[in-house]
Amino acid sequence: MNLFFSAGVLRLIHHLHSNGIPLAVATGTHKHHFALKTQKHQEIFSTMHHIVTGDDQEVKAGKPSPDIFLAAMRRFECNVKPSNCLVFEDAPLGVTAGKTAGMHVVMVPDPRLDVSYHKEADQVLNSLLDFKPYEWGLPPFED
Repeated sequence: MNLFFSAGVLRLIHHLHSNGIPLAVATGTHKHHFALKTQKHQEIFSTMHHIVTGDDQEVKAGKPSPDIFLAAMRRFECNVKPSNCLVFEDAPLGVTAGKTAGMHVVMVPDPRLDVSYHKEADQVLNSLLDFKPYEWGLPPFED
């Protein structure tokens, strides 16, 4: 079972982590399956403050319910507000979940997805290589 990172993902994770921006993963995948998919990438996932999976006890319903994003937000050590969270999503149901949670959402959709599914996202990118952190109040890339 292999996990592939989309273009720009690793750069963004390293950048945010090195600038002290706390990161979390909120995935509908169940814990056991997530562990199998990510076992060869612990150096990346160890940079996450926490990981919330679809079978977590706080997640009562899957996306488009906001449960998983709200659970991830509550686990940060400081009192984080939804409006201070930025969600990166590739799926329309995930975009809906993030917006319903009151969070900002950057969508990086499959290019085959009809553009009518993009309307709910705050920003739509072809690739995370196009992401400009400073547009979201985050430290800019230095390269």
